[in-house]
Amino acid sequence: MKKILSIILASVIMLVPFSAFADEDYFTDEQKEYYKNLGLQGTTVNVYNWGEYISDGSDGLMDVVHEFERLTGAKVNYTNFESNENMYSKLVGGGVSYDVIAPSDYMIERLIDENMLLPLDYDNIPNFDLIRDDCKGCYYDPEDKYTVAFNTGLTALIYNKKLVKEEPDSWSVLWDEQYKGKVLMFNNSRDAFAVAQSLLGQDLNSTSEQDWVDAAELLAKQKDAVNPVYVMDEIFNLMESGEYAFATYYSGDYVLMSENTDDLGYCFPKEGVNIFWDAFCVPTCAQNKKGAEAFINFMHEPQVAFDNEEYIYYASANKTVENNEESSLYKNEAIYPSNPPDSQPFKNLPQNILELQSSLWNQVKSGKLSEKSKADEKMIYTASTVIAALVVIILFAAFINKKRKDKEQDLSDLYGQKN
Repeated sequence: MKKILSIILASVIMLVPFSAFADEDYFTDEQKEYYKNLGLQGTTVNVYNWGEYISDGSDGLMDVVHEFERLTGAKVNYTNFESNENMYSKLVGGGVSYDVIAPSDYMIERLIDENMLLPLDYDNIPNFDLIRDDCKGCYYDPEDKYTVAFNTGLTALIYNKKLVKEEPDSWSVLWDEQYKGKVLMFNNSRDAFAVAQSLLGQDLNSTSEQDWVDAAELLAKQKDAVNPVYVMDEIFNLMESGEYAFATYYSGDYVLMSENTDDLGYCFPKEGVNIFWDAFCVPTCAQNKKGAEAFINFMHEPQVAFDNEEYIYYASANKTVENNEESSLYKNEAIYPSNPPDSQPFKNLPQNILELQSSLWNQVKSGKLSEKSKADEKMIYTASTVIAALVVIILFAAFINKKRKDKEQDLSDLYGQKN
């Protein structure tokens, strides 16, 4: 439906002078004056955010970056990351200067622990008053010193009604061999491990190395059973194509995909799901902290937050949006479930677990933990052992044969001397 509306809107735009749409009046005179007087004209704000995570002017919604630039006179350099780990690697690698980032809860906790975030000046973020109570004082920033929540959501199991025989209620269907080649799996280690951990009844934040090994072995069994395709944002086209039976992703994205096809369903598996918060913060590499705080505040202007939710389809942390009956997501059970599922947040993990997780994930994806790989290794080991034994036997036989020939030569020499 959204695609159809986009086509219609594009057609209308082609018939109407651009100037009629160039500066649509979304804001009050007071808001305009506030941003104009910040003194950001001519500065640059470097924003590093998730892909597909800000309203860009499509579907008749606000072009958020354009409107911020128009009101402040600043330039926004906007780039994307596809996982928390990818974003973290970019930050620790150095040589970058981001003013605003939007990591998830457990990564925020890690960044705080490693002194990689700057405390916020909330005098520059008056819209913090509009944040939902359940998005303040969260475990990753209990004193609200470093962050302003952006969105919150839940992981979900998405399925194709035409390819799935029974409505699922468990993550276990992702191991069903009848769906071999028809499963899409998270292409990031934390979310992927969480699916296996939930099935095993583990704490998603376990510090037991054996727990992570067990979860990795379960993921390896999945690779043997169904050979999943590991994806992130590619899931939209792949699930909408109708070729795949199951996918693991976020409930907000399910709602967005379901608007383009009636063939999709979702569930919150009985074993539990991950609940997450994404929040804005300012890294220590920032060069324009005032501009960063202005951008964070702008993202929670009621109309901006509303259009962002309409574009992203995740639950907004802004209470004016949650309570807005005009929202297409108002009381949507996938976004704001009236009976929330069992859930656990991700938390920062000790370094030894992070390193183990990374190593195990690489082994899972490369197939090194699969039963076939283990069988191949066993066969190679057995063959190597047999070959080594044969070499020893051959060398020993050669040694015995040489000793025999040497003895015969000695006897021959002895009899020759006597004659």
